[in-house]
Amino acid sequence: MDNNVIISIKGKQSFEGAEDEVIELVTEGLMKKEGERTYTLSYQESELTGMGGTLTTFQIEEGRVTLLRLGQFNSQMVFEQGRRHLSMYETPYGALAIGVNTRAMDCTLDEHGGRLEVNYDIEIDHAVAGANRFLIDVREKRPGVKQ
Repeated sequence: MDNNVIISIKGKQSFEGAEDEVIELVTEGLMKKEGERTYTLSYQESELTGMGGTLTTFQIEEGRVTLLRLGQFNSQMVFEQGRRHLSMYETPYGALAIGVNTRAMDCTLDEHGGRLEVNYDIEIDHAVAGANRFLIDVREKRPGVKQ
């Protein structure tokens, strides 16, 4: 089942000694039900995020979320509460190996939409480089209704 959806994303990055960086994005996307309580959520990044031409996909399954970005800069991050995963993150200056330590994760998605929240730390060389949080709200796009 494929649903055209409206995706609202709020992200916050906190780095020691710096002001929090907050980003908010509302975009159209696609949600697919892949199995029992398993969904794929995808959308095209815009120039506003600095990642124009990039397809962002969240693979959401019970207890685990995988974030994939394909485009000018590719990356994969795995979020699993209480676990640390190593990921490769491409930047304009080259690839960077980072640790992703998920502190908390909550998902209430169903075939009509819902919410996904992930709180995690980014580690570089085994040292915490920043605390991050993203909150994604998904709702069905209704034909003929201005969103």
